[in-house]
Amino acid sequence: MVGRRKWAYAAGMRTEQAAQRLPSARDAAIAVIITLIGVAASYGEAHPTTPGTYFTPPHHLPHTPDAALLLVAAAGLTLAWRHRYPRLVVCATTALVIAYTLPGYENGAALLLPAVAVGTLAAMVAARRSVPWAVAVTVALMAATAANNPLGRLGGGFLLIPANIAVALFAGIAIASRQAYVESARVQAARQAELDAQRRVDDERLRIARELHDVVAHTMATITVQAAAASQLLRDRPDEAAASLQAIRAASKDGLRELRAILDVLRSASGGEEPADPTQPAPGLARLDALAEGVRTAGLPVTVTIAGRPRDLPAITDLSAFRIIQEALTNAIRHAGPAAAAVTVDYGADELRVAVTDTGRGLASSAAEAAYVAGHGLRGMRERAAAAGGTVDIGPLPGSGFQVAARLPLGQAPVTEADPAKALIR
Repeated sequence: MVGRRKWAYAAGMRTEQAAQRLPSARDAAIAVIITLIGVAASYGEAHPTTPGTYFTPPHHLPHTPDAALLLVAAAGLTLAWRHRYPRLVVCATTALVIAYTLPGYENGAALLLPAVAVGTLAAMVAARRSVPWAVAVTVALMAATAANNPLGRLGGGFLLIPANIAVALFAGIAIASRQAYVESARVQAARQAELDAQRRVDDERLRIARELHDVVAHTMATITVQAAAASQLLRDRPDEAAASLQAIRAASKDGLRELRAILDVLRSASGGEEPADPTQPAPGLARLDALAEGVRTAGLPVTVTIAGRPRDLPAITDLSAFRIIQEALTNAIRHAGPAAAAVTVDYGADELRVAVTDTGRGLASSAAEAAYVAGHGLRGMRERAAAAGGTVDIGPLPGSGFQVAARLPLGQAPVTEADPAKALIR
């Protein structure tokens, strides 16, 4: 059984090697056409209708037996292997044409066959390698032609031999250059496609990082405030402490649910089998009331005002508006102290205007600038607005309080190139 397998494997290898040695159907067809043209032209040269036009004394029309044309046919058919064995084909066609030339037969058409082989070689190898071959073929053909030229040593096509080989050589070099350019363009396109894919992956990672920051920051801020309140009320007012602990439980539950949704996206992107919960609503202004209720539970009174006619928004605009409001309220919970907040959402004809103000102690302009440079929350709001093609103004109000005001266009959001990445680099 093992011996039979070895025999079958060896037979398969021999068949594959034999197939590799055979010329392609295209090369074989071209070689047949060239051979027919070469033989017909050589026969016409050997039997001209007006021999006196070229063969005048002391030159005489040589007798060319039909069997000699077999050398021309062999040289033409050899071209079928010019892409398999280019150097060997150059040698073979040159030798066969020389064998046809040395007896003194008219060889004008036959001289074109080695030129085809030289052109193919030049298209397949570097110019520094093909040029010596072209020079060697030219010298060999000129020497064979001059040895017994029926039209005189330098007559007939003798002086055309260098031109024939040179044209074939330069044509092959041009083809090689074109192929190198096409291959370079293909490689460049593949590299650019890979870079674009990597850029999309990086952008998605930045988007997910912003989502994680927004969710964790808001949840942790709520939990921190409620935990501090509970620790103060637990001994003296346990009922109110229990309400704070309930708020902690609700905030942590909501935060875990959003984190699970984000992780489901990561699993889906990496080929995981766990799907995201299709019943979980995507973050957007539809969840604004729930967000406000959670902030109120955390101890910050919030009022929500909707102006204009609510309508469906582009996904990026809806998400960006929600996250900007969420981050602004999170900062109010952290920094405003005893205060109240107001959220305004204005559906304009061409843009969505969002404003979050609080009545807290606010920040000095220098402190606000330092927070923008060092913190990710305020920077993230600017990135959110830029991703939706809008702008956001962040700063303290005159006297006291703080405001975040965003303007997001409702038309086609312009394509921004790596804005999050630029912000991250800063």
